[in-house]
Amino acid sequence: MGQNNQISQLERSQIIAIAQKFSNQNQIADIQAFGSGNINDTFLVSLQEVEAQSFILQRINTKVFREPKLVMQNMRVYANHVRDRLQNYPLDRRWDIPKILPTQQGQDYWQTESGEFWRSLSFIAGSQSFDAMQNIEQAREVGYALGMFHHLTSDLLPERLADTLEGFHITPRYLQQYEEILGTRNINKSPEVDYCLRFVSDRKDLAHILEDAKASGKLPLRVMHGDPKVNNILFDRQTQLAVSVVDLDTVKSGLVHYDIGDCLRSGCNPAGEETEQWQDVQFDMDLCQGILQGYLSTAQSFLTESDYAYIYDAIRVITFELGLRFFTDYLSGNIYFNVKHSEHNLWRSLVQFRLVESIETQESVIQKIIKDIQCKAL
Repeated sequence: MGQNNQISQLERSQIIAIAQKFSNQNQIADIQAFGSGNINDTFLVSLQEVEAQSFILQRINTKVFREPKLVMQNMRVYANHVRDRLQNYPLDRRWDIPKILPTQQGQDYWQTESGEFWRSLSFIAGSQSFDAMQNIEQAREVGYALGMFHHLTSDLLPERLADTLEGFHITPRYLQQYEEILGTRNINKSPEVDYCLRFVSDRKDLAHILEDAKASGKLPLRVMHGDPKVNNILFDRQTQLAVSVVDLDTVKSGLVHYDIGDCLRSGCNPAGEETEQWQDVQFDMDLCQGILQGYLSTAQSFLTESDYAYIYDAIRVITFELGLRFFTDYLSGNIYFNVKHSEHNLWRSLVQFRLVESIETQESVIQKIIKDIQCKAL
């Protein structure tokens, strides 16, 4: 979601003015930067009336999401489908879908004269998120949440969703972008840069595994979340159970394997994406088992034999992809991801590449976990 930066007094007054477009005349008590994402700017708006609900206010990064109205359209299609399905097939536990809050004029968004694109979403009350998982119970819940997302959208026709990010999670595209940058930039060499250059060169074939499987009909297009990181799963503060999957900007047609891999990539790295101790990064097998148990407990309703066969590759591919994206952005001058310093994306790429190495050294164990859970599900 958004950056956790301090808000200047000038910006605060400007943000409050935007928030009032969505607040239905309620007086705003406070506004705070919220979340820890790399793309949009996100704020939590608190209202003065005790009974009034806080809400999320977001400034969409239109450099990334060039057609934000289509993003909102996808969110509506997704939310309406899931709410209808839950009405017909209610769950035996809490599950919440963020609501799009309209402006006082009834629009889904507010666009400023300067072209900024703002939207408002309901705040999932009594919930919290984590940047890293604390234990295997949480891991199972993270897996359950992604499995529930895929289960609830498994009958939503993917062609109903607009492609809001062309090329997003198409790994060969990122490899192509990387090679184009490589051919046009003078690269300042360092041991870390040399490591990344060698790493990508040695694993170029990785980029094509999932897309080749899609092209040959082994993996079908479905509805994907696009960014199912651990901190996009909300937990009930009381029960500690997962209650929602948020950050729905990247919901679109695609391979659910990118989601499965991304969830495991982010969830099984206890050190987190932002650690500077990249040499110590490890893919945690206990957390891996927990996530897969939770995921497959709900996703087995639609997964095929071929789907299971590509889960291990999915973990490697998406981890490689993110490392490649970070490294490409570093070589490009840090134009996509928000950074705190000039080397930030380089260190992020090192973390992901080290994680790929850890995944590869544990292939047989991961494959056994997948097989064991699959056999129990049959």
